[in-house]
Amino acid sequence: MDHEGTELPLTWVRSSYSNGAGGECVECAAEGDRIFMRDTKVGAALVTSVGAVAWHVFTGAIRRR
Repeated sequence: MDHEGTELPLTWVRSSYSNGAGGECVECAAEGDRIFMRDTKVGAALVTSVGAVAWHVFTGAIRRR
């Protein structure tokens, strides 16, 4: 599910891997059973979401690397 051009009333959390200079940042927010992601350079212009199960599989795979 994509949400283009819509400012969502979500609490966004910035990735701890983002650089400190304010660029190249990814933010995530959770609402119900969806995890929303956006690039801070684009903001609310393009927001993508995945289901919670897919998110946990993805983040678990990253942690195991």
